Amino acid sequence: MSEQDKNLEQEVEVEQQQASEEHAEQVEELAPEAEIALLSAELEAAKQTIADQKDSVVRAAADVENMRRRAQQDVEKAHKFALEKFANELLPVVDNLERAIEFADKENETLKPVLEGIEMTAKSFVDAVAKFGVEVVDPQGETFNPEFHQAMSIQPSAEVDPNTVIAVMQKGYTLNGRLLRPAMVMVSKAAD
Repeated sequence: MSEQDKNLEQEVEVEQQQASEEHAEQVEELAPEAEIALLSAELEAAKQTIADQKDSVVRAAADVENMRRRAQQDVEKAHKFALEKFANELLPVVDNLERAIEFADKENETLKPVLEGIEMTAKSFVDAVAKFGVEVVDPQGETFNPEFHQAMSIQPSAEVDPNTVIAVMQKGYTLNGRLLRPAMVMVSKAAD
C-alpha cells in the first residue's frame, strides 16, 4: 500500500471518528425525526466517500496496468530491434559481395570457382541475417513505395506503367518490418 493510500485511510478514520463523536452529541439533543434526517445525511456522506474511494482505487489499478503494458511493449521493442546498429554495419558487406558478383568476368574460366565461392558466401550471409529478422527489399518491377524506396532518378518509359521501379541501384533492408535502409531505385514516368 502506498504512502498516499495510508494517509488517505488515516484521514478517513479521523473524519469518521469525529463524525461519530459529533453524532453522539447531536443524537442526545435531537428529536427522533431530526435524528433520522441527520442519520440519513451521514449515510449519504458515507456512501459518497465510499464511491469516491472506489473510483480512486479503480483509477490507480488502471494506471498500474497501463504502466505494466507500456513496460512490456518497451522490452519487446528492445528485444526486437536490438540488432539494428549491428545489422546496419553488415549491409555494406552484403553490398560488396553482390558488387563482386555483378562486375566479375563470368567468361573467365579461372575466376569461375572464385565467383561461385563469392555467390555462396553472399547467399549464406543473407540467409544468416534473415534468421534474425533482416529481410531484403528488392523492388525490381514493383510499384514505387516511398516508405521502402528512395528514388534516385526518374526516366520516361513507354514499356512499363508510371511509378514502376525499372532499376535497383542498391537493395534496401528491413529489420522485423522496420526499415533499415531504403532501396535506391530508378522510377518510370509516362513517356512524353
